[in-house]
Amino acid sequence: MATKKPNTVERVYEIAKPLAEQLGLEIWDIRYLKEGADWYLRVFIDKDGGVGIDDCVDMSHALDAPLDEGDFIPHSYTLEVSSPGVERKLTRPEHFEKCKGEAVKIKLIRPDGEGKREFAGILEDYENGEITLTDGEGKKLCINKKETAFIRLDDFGGLNQ
Repeated sequence: MATKKPNTVERVYEIAKPLAEQLGLEIWDIRYLKEGADWYLRVFIDKDGGVGIDDCVDMSHALDAPLDEGDFIPHSYTLEVSSPGVERKLTRPEHFEKCKGEAVKIKLIRPDGEGKREFAGILEDYENGEITLTDGEGKKLCINKKETAFIRLDDFGGLNQ
């Protein structure tokens, strides 16, 4: 059986991860997308205590040469390096693990049986694609990640929305 060729995001991650570690950073997420006529490669970095502009500049400079040398991105693109922000999206299993005990907001793709699409609560667990949170009334909710439009940190703690 043939092995799957890594996509652009996976290849950028392979390059970016060790560079970020050398700078005392971690890669939170990478997105390669087209907006209008332009392509953007967005690298989101994080570190304990938060990311500053110098961290973003250092990571951008560290990535420039290896990305140019790799020459695997078929379009011209704009490289953007930034913090994922206080209301960061949770997309990977390690995000959920790191954010257990934090306030999150979840929006479903379609309303649930009661017509509700948005939920807020404390992230209790994440296992095999199942998100467990406790809402503002102390009720435990289990939501399948596949049914969500987004999951993000809720820095403002909107538990009773």
